[in-house]
Amino acid sequence: MNQGKLGFIGVAIILIGGLIYSSAFVVNQWETALKLRLGEIVDSDYEPGLHWRIPILNDVKKFDRRIQTLDARPERFLTIEKKDVIVDSFAKWRISNVAQYYRSTGGNPDKTARLLSERIMTSLRDEFGKRTIQEVVSGERAEIMQLLTKSSDEQASELGVEIIDVRVKQIDLPPEVSESVYARMRAERERVARDLRAQGAEAAERIQADADRQHTVILADAFREAEKLRGEGDGRSSEIYAKAYNQNREFYSFYRSLIAYRDVFNTEGNMMVLGPDSEFFQYFKSQGGKP
Repeated sequence: MNQGKLGFIGVAIILIGGLIYSSAFVVNQWETALKLRLGEIVDSDYEPGLHWRIPILNDVKKFDRRIQTLDARPERFLTIEKKDVIVDSFAKWRISNVAQYYRSTGGNPDKTARLLSERIMTSLRDEFGKRTIQEVVSGERAEIMQLLTKSSDEQASELGVEIIDVRVKQIDLPPEVSESVYARMRAERERVARDLRAQGAEAAERIQADADRQHTVILADAFREAEKLRGEGDGRSSEIYAKAYNQNREFYSFYRSLIAYRDVFNTEGNMMVLGPDSEFFQYFKSQGGKP
């Protein structure tokens, strides 16, 4: 073979390889795809694997078929009581019909999010409008989310989308309503606190009164016991004095007189006016110590 023929074969191989490469496309397990011919859908819902197309004439669009999350911004809704609540929610969705999805949204994620949000908000508005605040906050929350999922899925089917779950993350009152509610809550807590303080003060008064009563009783019992002991001591002392006096009355009288002399003449400046024959000086008159 000459060089020209070899070059021709090489170019042909390259062209054939390029044609095969441009004619094949791969759909991954997490993807779904549709094939267009001059902008018109000719095939869809390809299984994962290798597939073929006609270059230039056919175009392939691939989309993520995994579960997606739509986190909507909080919206304000009216309950059956005509009271506002602010609801923060999110939804889980995925593509169920890729051809319908492409016709409805053009495969644009922003447009898809907007259309889904409109339908989910409509379902939320309908469900919250049938219930009171108490019911949506605690009583029927699980039931509401089930109904929301079913209603939203029915509305989203026209977009080729399946709503798997709709969840309410948080339900708040508007700031102006929340402030009044908090004010009532504070007033109620303050009232309870006042009641508790009053009960505590009453209990403290009872405890203080009981303590004062016990204090008085203890002092009275102690005084009574002290007087009893003092009386017993005085009686014992008198008894001892009497026994001592009876043993030697003369000595006892002399001893008592000495004590009286000591007490009287112990301090300078004392003055007593007594007659010479006073019994106080009876032991001064006798050298023998006898009156």
